[in-house]
This record gives sequence, structure tokens and C-alpha cells, in this order.
Amino acid sequence: MKEWTERAELLFKAEGLEKLRNSNVLVVGLGGVGSFSAEFLARAGVGKMTIVDGDIVDITNINRQLPALHSTIGQSKVTIVGDRLMDINPELKLTRVEEFLSPERAFELVSDEFDYVLDCIDSITPKLNLIIAAKRKRVKIISSMGAGGKMQASKVKVADISNTINCYLAKTIRRRLKAAKINKLKVVFSSEIQDSASLKMTDGSNFKKSFYGTNSYMPGLFGLHAAETVIRYLLKK
Repeated sequence: MKEWTERAELLFKAEGLEKLRNSNVLVVGLGGVGSFSAEFLARAGVGKMTIVDGDIVDITNINRQLPALHSTIGQSKVTIVGDRLMDINPELKLTRVEEFLSPERAFELVSDEFDYVLDCIDSITPKLNLIIAAKRKRVKIISSMGAGGKMQASKVKVADISNTINCYLAKTIRRRLKAAKINKLKVVFSSEIQDSASLKMTDGSNFKKSFYGTNSYMPGLFGLHAAETVIRYLLKK
């Protein structure tokens, strides 16, 4: 029987697959961005992964999140995504952390054992603390900015946060990182102007005060760009 990595090996070569197999990646947030990122990493052959999320599937997630189905409403995202990743690669060394990332936990979780951290959190405070933790500990990180309120796939790109435009989340994170004396951060963002009419306020639970309307493809596209950045880095490492 052919190996499931046959097509990848043709592109990455045997040494590339070995690099991916020996890599260790942390994915924080398993919503629309993180769930797709984790899947792309697993399908590429990353050998060790830690996934973090304390949320369960809500019916409003179905339009954009990989684990969200009518049959999975109310179930843990870490469980669903984790089971799926193991079904993709039964040899994957997977650690599941089922919790919302508090500021202090961000600093506990990030360590130099990780080759890369993917920040797929959509709440400012935990997002900021994860970024600061990775920067302080000199661990590579890519951070997803705002995919909500956007429609144009061609406007999504990877850049340093200093070069972002038309993203309220990036503007807020950039300002707070500057106060923490952090000036560089690789991010996925969209230069499209957000649809301000799609904004909705929340009760502020889980560090989240508001959110924008989303479509089916933009979060997944952000996750694709993040995963691509990590995979290409690991192949060259």
C-alpha cells in the first residue's frame, strides 16, 4: 500500500518530510483560522503538535469552522479537531489543552521546545500575552489578524505588523506591542477595508467585546497562509 505522504514527498523530498516529522508546533485557537491551520500542518506531515482551545462548537460556528457541524454542536473543539488530526496521521504526537488561554498560562505554555507558534486567537488580551510570551522566549510566531468583516480573498497576505493597513485588530495589537517594546511580528492580515456595518457587540465574556460578520472562506484562507508560512520555514530549517 502506498504511503499517505507519497504526493508530499514528491514535492518536499524525503529530507523535507523528515524535517516536518521532527517538528513541533503549537496552535492556539481552533476556530475558523486555527482549525484549518492545524489540519494543513497535520496533512503536511508535522510530527508533533499541541492544540489549545477551551471552547465548544456553537451553531453560529457552522458557516466557517472546520469542526462545526450540526452533529457536533456542544462538543469540545479540542476533542473534535484532535480526533480528526489523529485520523489524518495516526503517528502524530498530539497534546490537547482544553482551556481558554489566560495571560499567565500563555507564559507557561510557550517554550523553546516549539519550532513555531500559530496565534489563532480572536480576543485581544490572551492574543497579546501569547505574542509577548513567544517574543520574550524567542520562539517563532505568526499571528492571525482580523478576518471578520472582509470578503476579498486576493487582499489576504503575510507581512510584518508594521506594514498592515485597514485592520482594526492589527492597529490595536501594534499599539500595545509598541508599549511592550516589541516592534516586529509576522502576521496574516487583509488590506481590505472592514465592513463596519457587520460589527456586533458582546457581553465581554472570554476577553471578547465584539465581533464582525464572517463568511465561509476568509478564516480558512487566513489559516492557509499561516500554515504555509510555518511549513515553508520548517522545510528550510
